[in-house]
Amino acid sequence: MSKPAAPSTRERLVATAMTLFQEKGYDSTSVADVLQKARVNSGSLYHFFPGKQDLLLAVLDMYHRGIGPMLLEPAWKGVEDPVERIFALLARYRQGIVMTRCTYGCPIGSLALEIHEPDPPVREALARNFEAWVAAIEECLAAARERFPPATDRRALAEFVLTTMEGAVMQSRTHRDVAYFDRSVAQLRNYFALLTTRKASTHEEDRRPRLAPRGSPAPRKRR
Repeated sequence: MSKPAAPSTRERLVATAMTLFQEKGYDSTSVADVLQKARVNSGSLYHFFPGKQDLLLAVLDMYHRGIGPMLLEPAWKGVEDPVERIFALLARYRQGIVMTRCTYGCPIGSLALEIHEPDPPVREALARNFEAWVAAIEECLAAARERFPPATDRRALAEFVLTTMEGAVMQSRTHRDVAYFDRSVAQLRNYFALLTTRKASTHEEDRRPRLAPRGSPAPRKRR
């Protein structure tokens, strides 16, 4: 069996930067840090990336392209129910929190918070990552649309799931306590339950016979 091909110099630089940006933050990671950890000389780096921001854009592109194989597919393995897929994805973030003793932060969320006034290309790359995440959740909601009231704004609900996840990760990291994440996710599940209950109640209401208003003449019997 042949050995898998070694990653190219460019791939090694991007993967190294991805790790360092997540561990140390973008601002605290120097080009020298990347060169040392990747064992690459500066000439090779600047051949692919004229500046540090170009390396950041490559990292964000890798996250965007990897949302399926790196995040969704592992989280959804063996989970068929579309709503449970949403909570399985959240559970994967919880796993990251626990494994790092509450030092884990969503890499895209962390970069978005750290880079206050990014250039348009960086802001757009961050937005594309958030959009891909929200779109995946929206697809799950669409697959389960029969469980929710017809007026449910699935896009807004998917964005709300993202907001819950990001806030829960941030609080757990700040307090060094996964309970903050657990309580937020529990409240989100309760909200989903309320929506599905409302759908069931509306459906039951629609099935009930309509009573004629008081004072209305009784319908005539056919002879």
